Amino acid sequence: MRHTDTSDAVLPARDAHARHAPWPYTRLDVPAQRAVGHRPHPIRQFVLKTRSRCNLACTYCYVYEMADQGWRGQPAVMAPATADRAAARIAEHAAAHGLPRVDLVLHGGEPLLTAPGRLAAPVEAVRAAVARAAPRTRVTATVQTNGTLLTRGRLAALAAAGIRIGVSLDGGLPAHNTRRVDHAGRPGFGAAARGLRLLARHPDSYAGVLCVIDLAQDPVETYESLLAFAPPSVGLLLPLANWSSPPPGHHPGRTPYADWLLAVFERWWHDGVRRTRLRIFEEIIALLLGLPAATETLGLAPAATAVIETDGSIEQADSLKSAYEGAAATGMTLATHSFDQLLDHPGFAARQLGRDALAAGCRACELVEVCGGGHYPHRYRAGEGFRQPSVYCADLQVLIRHIAAALQQAAATATATTAAATTTAATTVTARSATAVRPPAVAS
Repeated sequence: MRHTDTSDAVLPARDAHARHAPWPYTRLDVPAQRAVGHRPHPIRQFVLKTRSRCNLACTYCYVYEMADQGWRGQPAVMAPATADRAAARIAEHAAAHGLPRVDLVLHGGEPLLTAPGRLAAPVEAVRAAVARAAPRTRVTATVQTNGTLLTRGRLAALAAAGIRIGVSLDGGLPAHNTRRVDHAGRPGFGAAARGLRLLARHPDSYAGVLCVIDLAQDPVETYESLLAFAPPSVGLLLPLANWSSPPPGHHPGRTPYADWLLAVFERWWHDGVRRTRLRIFEEIIALLLGLPAATETLGLAPAATAVIETDGSIEQADSLKSAYEGAAATGMTLATHSFDQLLDHPGFAARQLGRDALAAGCRACELVEVCGGGHYPHRYRAGEGFRQPSVYCADLQVLIRHIAAALQQAAATATATTAAATTTAATTVTARSATAVRPPAVAS
């Protein structure tokens, strides 16, 4: 029998959602969507909040400094019993849907606050449970860290468990990271740089760097400074913002974030050698070419990520915490709900509807297959919810059109080069053929 939860823990979350975001929480009829053919897509990525506290106090952190302060009520550490329960639920979901792969992300807070010997325990628990319930499912794992606590011992423990490491940084120079300080106000860059240099010597463990765009920093300098740490990929992230809390520099008629990103794009696109992958550009190129892109920030692919907090509560994507208090909450827990039940939660179901979840203007836009309405949290407006264009709509349009033009020019150049080469080859073959069939000279 389907579980219906009417506990006091669920009702306040529903009330908050209805007040702040009528769409989707009161205006989306999930059963009706199912009836017309919108089937749920299984969850493929599970974020385990192994720690709810951090050794840094970054002034812009969406977990600690923005609208949602729910971290204050969370246990500091995920208990082993909670990790085991998470493993059982993940294995149950993988088996039910025959998933070929599930991806785990150890997150926080700062997950490396855990002792080296215990870092891999949650991943090992999931792998053991999945091996029993869904032996054909492969489990991959990464840890997302600020890098300040990365040591040889922690790196060795993670490498032995096959857990790759991603690092969050604001640029490769101390001046780029003035907002990434510890709780005493001391800069965290020195320790992070040491950790990154260590990680760069172990490329098999290196997942890449995430960097939030700061308009105050020179874009090309930021990009080139990050290259010093030899990242295999760089994720350039638009600051978490929305219509009720706009990003810095947001003004009608201006596109400062597109300008910033395009300065990096031009440097990267014309470099001649790809020294790293830049995810936002590669994702846009893939979508322009009609290829699938593994991202929730662009395109129309269904959301497939669930978050498990340290107390075992099941939440939506962490980025929603930038919108309002409780925006990521579902009222569900590992003890009372399966991940299949999460799929029917209005907030989660809305992020699997693709075009049908978008504002009318977005649905009619010629860029919708690429933009996808933008990152879901960026669409929020208080009292209305998430059926708005992205607060970065103008920036995204300029960015996508510029990259499309560059791609078209590259294709035209490649076609012209191929045509020229073909013509040259044909001329050569013709000349050689003429020589081969020319009658021999008659002796005088």
